[in-house]
Amino acid sequence: MIESALPDPRIVEITLNGATVTAHADATILDVCREQDVDVPTMCFLETLSPFNSCRLCVVEVAESRTLVPSCSRTVEGGMEITTESERITDARRILYEFYASTVDLSLADAETKNWMSKYDVNPDRFGKYKPHRTVKIQDDLYIRDYDKCVMCYRCVAACGPDAQNTFAIDVAGRGLSSTISTEYDVTLPDSACVYCGNCIGVCPTGALMFKSEYDMREAGTWDEDRQSITTTICSFCGVGCNLELHVQDNRVVKVTSPIDHDVTDGHLCIKGRFGYAYLQDEK
Repeated sequence: MIESALPDPRIVEITLNGATVTAHADATILDVCREQDVDVPTMCFLETLSPFNSCRLCVVEVAESRTLVPSCSRTVEGGMEITTESERITDARRILYEFYASTVDLSLADAETKNWMSKYDVNPDRFGKYKPHRTVKIQDDLYIRDYDKCVMCYRCVAACGPDAQNTFAIDVAGRGLSSTISTEYDVTLPDSACVYCGNCIGVCPTGALMFKSEYDMREAGTWDEDRQSITTTICSFCGVGCNLELHVQDNRVVKVTSPIDHDVTDGHLCIKGRFGYAYLQDEK
């Protein structure tokens, strides 16, 4: 049998920052950038969730495209010419970060966000210093919701919905600047479809969703990540084999996460795995 010498139609050639590279036809621009070790900022994107295109921080230039293109969702095409850093891109990203900083409290944003803001010399007060004005929602002993820190990235909606839990307890409510993440009919969490898996907390990039234990310690001024250690173990509640990361401070578990690259969990857990650690210590 004679093997075909025809090229693989699933592999295309593109130009990335002036260099010719090959990519799979189903890959996104962001996929290719990461394969080529080209850094692109993101906020709403997470590799275990479907892209929402909400933050627009990952925009890049594509030749012959009138507007900047979101790299997290745009699929590559043969002959595509892509630029990931330019004056136009830098200006767009800087102003987006400044808009976010004037609209929400980014004090607890993840390290990646803060590093990019520093790189682009972002002025957080350019459009006015943000003043927290919303009451933190505390409706149970497991986690809190602080809408002053919510950037509407929709990660929590995806994790609660089709990408992880399939509970659909939360979604976007309202329009325009009044949009917010809400339970159905804005009922309290205990009265909603929420099963308290905490996967929404695990994907939140800004601290808008937070363990009640962490929130209480921050309010008391005792939360200190420099004094915390993280130990990876296997959940003991069932035989699935989920990996747990126990965050320990002063010989007490203060919260539990799961590695995003763990092939069993993809960072997601159930209520027992994420919150069922009280038996490890004397809860007073």
